[in-house]
Amino acid sequence: MLSLVLSVAWYLFCVAQIFNLPYRRIGFCVGGERNARAGTFDALPTSSRRYGRLQVRATRHRTRNTCVACRDRPVASSIQKTFFKHDLILKLLLACSLVWLTACERSFSSSNQQRPAAESTVSARRVKGFRIAALPLERTVSAVGSLAAFDRATLSTKVAGRLQTIAVDIGSVVRFGETIAQIEPRDYQLQVQQSEALLAQARVRLGLPLDGTNDITDFEQTSTVRQMRALLDEAKANRERVLKLTQQGILSTSELETTEAAYKVALSRYEDALVEVRNRQALLAQRRAELEIARQHLTDTVISAPFDGAVQERRANLGEFLDAGTPLVTLVRMNPLRLRLEVPEREATNVRVGQKVRLKVEGSANVHTGEIKRLSPVIEEPTLMLRVEADVANPGGLRPGSFVRAEIVTDDRAVGILVPAGAITSFAGVEKAFVIREGKALEKLVTTGRRIGESLEILAGLEAGDVVVIEPGDLQTGQTVNLTDS
Repeated sequence: MLSLVLSVAWYLFCVAQIFNLPYRRIGFCVGGERNARAGTFDALPTSSRRYGRLQVRATRHRTRNTCVACRDRPVASSIQKTFFKHDLILKLLLACSLVWLTACERSFSSSNQQRPAAESTVSARRVKGFRIAALPLERTVSAVGSLAAFDRATLSTKVAGRLQTIAVDIGSVVRFGETIAQIEPRDYQLQVQQSEALLAQARVRLGLPLDGTNDITDFEQTSTVRQMRALLDEAKANRERVLKLTQQGILSTSELETTEAAYKVALSRYEDALVEVRNRQALLAQRRAELEIARQHLTDTVISAPFDGAVQERRANLGEFLDAGTPLVTLVRMNPLRLRLEVPEREATNVRVGQKVRLKVEGSANVHTGEIKRLSPVIEEPTLMLRVEADVANPGGLRPGSFVRAEIVTDDRAVGILVPAGAITSFAGVEKAFVIREGKALEKLVTTGRRIGESLEILAGLEAGDVVVIEPGDLQTGQTVNLTDS
C-alpha cells in the first residue's frame, strides 16, 4: 500500500514538471526584455523565463552567431538543445513511473483478492467456559464492627492507705477471687479491736456475756429495771396501806398525800429504767454494726478479682498512699467477647436475635462464629444504622478492640448462583460477562454480590444454565468462539 502511494506521488510530480517546461520554439537571447516586442520571451511561463535566463548566462560566451535584436551574442540554439535534453529525461521518468504504477496496482488487487480468503481460513477463538448451576447459597448481611470485652472493670481502693503489695501487671491472667493488691491493714485491725471492746461493754451493761452473738434480752431481767420495779412495788404497797388507815381515821390526809407522791416517783423511775434498758439495747446494736464496719474495712484492704479475666492496665505502684476510690488496675473478661456491629437500615428488618454470625478479624484468615444476642430498639439517627451485639467464644486468638468483618446469616435455605471471579470484567464501575450463544460471544451486564473464595455471587444478569467465558480478555460481542472446556 505504501509503495502504491509513493508511485502515484512520483507520477504526479513528473506530469507537473512536463507541463511546466518552456516552449520548443525559442527565439530570444540574454536581452530577452528587449525581444518582448516580438512576443517570444514574454509568452513563456514565469518559471520558464527564469530557467531560460540562467541557461543563457551560462552559455552566452560560448556561441559564435550574431544576434540581430541586440549587441550580445545569440544563444538560441544552445538553449533549445538544453531544454530538449531535459524534456527527454522527464519523459523517460514518466514512462518508468507508469510501468511501476501498473505493477503496484496489480499487486494491490491480487493482495485484496487473497485477503478475504486468508481471513476466511482463520479459525474461531478458543475459550474456556463455565456452565452456571443453581446452588444452595445462604443469604447473609455484611457488616463491620469491633470486638469488645464482655465485662470491663476498673478496680479501685475502697479504703485509704498505703499500697503494700500488687501482684499483677499488664497482661496478667487472673481468676475470680484472686488477690490483686493489698493496702496496709494495721490501722484497720486496730479499729476492729476497738469496736469489739465497745461491743463487749454494751453487752455487759445489758447483763449479757462479753462474747456472743445473741444481743436480745428480757428488759425485766436487767438489774436497773429490777431495782426500779422493787421500789415501785414498795411505794405501791405503802400507798395502799396509808389509804386504808386514812379511811379508818388513824392517819391524816397529809400522810396519804406524801405516800401518793412517793408512789408516783417510784413509777416514774421504773419507766425511766425501761427506757434506759431500751437505750442500752440500741447502743448494743450500734456497737455491733461498728464492729462489722471495722471488719469490712479490714477486708477491703485486699483487692480481689471480681471475675475471670486479664489485666488491661496497671495504674498504681508499691508504696503509694491511695485515697478511697483511687484506680488500681483495669480488668477485662476475655471469654466470651462482645461483637458489636452496625447494620444498615435497609437490612435491619432481616436481622433477628438467635441468628448465626461469621466473622474474620483483620489480619487473620481464621473464621469465628457467634450468635446474635442483643438488638438496639432504635435506629441511630446520625448514621441510620442498627446496633447489634453478638456473643463470640474466644479460644485465645481474639482480642477486644479488633476490627471485624462479619456476615449475619439471615436465611440458610436460599438458592443462588456463583461464577469464577475471572469470568467478570469491570470497567468504569460497570461489571460484565460474556456468555456463549450459538457459538458466538454475547456480552451481558451483571450485578455481583459477595465474594466466596475464588467465586462471585451473581445477583442479576445471568441465569442457571448459561455458559460464561473465563478470562475473556479482548473478546468482542458477536465474535465466533470455540469452547474448549466447560
